Amino acid sequence: MLQSASKALFHLLAQSGALKKMASHYGMRHPHSFVRRFIPGETAADAIAAARVLEQNGFVESFDHLGESVTTLAEAEQAAREYLDVVRDVEAAGVERNISLKLTQLGLDVDRAIAVDHLRKILSVAEPAGFFVRIDMESSRYTDVTLDIFDTLWQQGYRQVGVVLQSDLYRTDKDLARVIALGGRVRLVKGAYLEPRAIAYRRKADVDAAYARLMKTLLIDGRYPAIATHDPAMIDLAKSFAAEHGITADRFEFQMLYGIRRDLQARLVAEGYRVRIYVPFGGEWFPYFMRRLGERPANVGFVIRGLLGENG
Repeated sequence: MLQSASKALFHLLAQSGALKKMASHYGMRHPHSFVRRFIPGETAADAIAAARVLEQNGFVESFDHLGESVTTLAEAEQAAREYLDVVRDVEAAGVERNISLKLTQLGLDVDRAIAVDHLRKILSVAEPAGFFVRIDMESSRYTDVTLDIFDTLWQQGYRQVGVVLQSDLYRTDKDLARVIALGGRVRLVKGAYLEPRAIAYRRKADVDAAYARLMKTLLIDGRYPAIATHDPAMIDLAKSFAAEHGITADRFEFQMLYGIRRDLQARLVAEGYRVRIYVPFGGEWFPYFMRRLGERPANVGFVIRGLLGENG
């Protein structure tokens, strides 16, 4: 009940034009604003500047150009053009060549074929330039189509592309086996969407247990898996399991969000682990920020704890 109410509230706030206008007016203006702690700016230049600082401190990054689920072919075309611009900007800047995107941003809800065509165009430019492209996973209604599109592009010869799987869904063990059989790269997350009990675990202990099980499979059988979590217990488990099975630190990486638990991020780098930071940017930062808070009630407290848990 609390989860549903929280999600509905933040979804409503995200759609508020007046609140968005006010937030847009104040949120990014000050270089030390709360918003900039988690979203470095609205332009690719802002994100690249943040990436340079991250790289100076031993991190790598993935650029996430924020955007809403588009509802017209024109919006999908614009999103695809903007991602191609991001690829060119990142290439010219000489920073880590890694991007993340959502299929709904490329028009999946409008026309599947168009979305696939846009993704193919991005991959055709990005792969030869040495980029890795991560297809983000959205709610469970998109799981089948996302994996099918990934499979199709993989069969067409695209190899520098990966997907995200969510441990809270009952189906993920089978999905993981499918991607591993292909040889694809997986980013494992717990899953932030409020899913029906019929298809997803609701208890934290069950989600954690599934994450631990899937993570061990990935570390043993996966191709350079990404362990995406801010949970110290899961991170410690990954480290100990890898050490016990002779899995060296260059065979996987940890992934975290920009601005969350920077103390933990720095500690992992100091210990010799590869840590990739997701760097979100774009004019649509307000809906992204609000909806992330609303995905689960615990996220609000998590952001606050992330700030309080920092060292400096």
